[in-house]
Amino acid sequence: MTRGRTDRRAPRPAAREGPRAGRAGSRADGRGYDGDKKINGRRRHLICDTVGLLLMINLTAGAAGDVTDRQAATDMLPALRERFPTITKLRADGGYKGTLITWALAVLHLVVTVIKRSDDTPGFVALPRRWVVERTLGWLMRSRRLARDHERRPHSSEAMILWSMTTLMTRRLAARARA
Repeated sequence: MTRGRTDRRAPRPAAREGPRAGRAGSRADGRGYDGDKKINGRRRHLICDTVGLLLMINLTAGAAGDVTDRQAATDMLPALRERFPTITKLRADGGYKGTLITWALAVLHLVVTVIKRSDDTPGFVALPRRWVVERTLGWLMRSRRLARDHERRPHSSEAMILWSMTTLMTRRLAARARA
């Protein structure tokens, strides 16, 4: 026995840190509770190409007041422009409207087109080209490890997302080689 015998009646620690701790507000490990969507964990901000393959990812705390979609985009877009200088057009959902569009055009020379949902149409409507990111999120959720947010640190969670996308792309390449 490497651990030795432990006394079962020894006092246990009074507090444990786990995935359910700290539901309200943001914690030091980058998790939070989004009261609008009623979810616990992190928000994933993705930039995909037209096929749906992941170009960039940014993880923020789930608390709605911490980082908005526009604030996350202002962090991601300069890095996107530096890494992929040939990209000139972006499509985004309604959460990215406002001054981000004019800032991206003036500073980064990126044309951001916001695809908004019509207020007249009730129920679910597939928006043009908006489904690409939703499909990518669906592909990522097929990975068992990403279905729940098990990671403590945002960097390890980001690494698991990149690993999952690498697995998906490798399977596609292997399927083409066999065909």
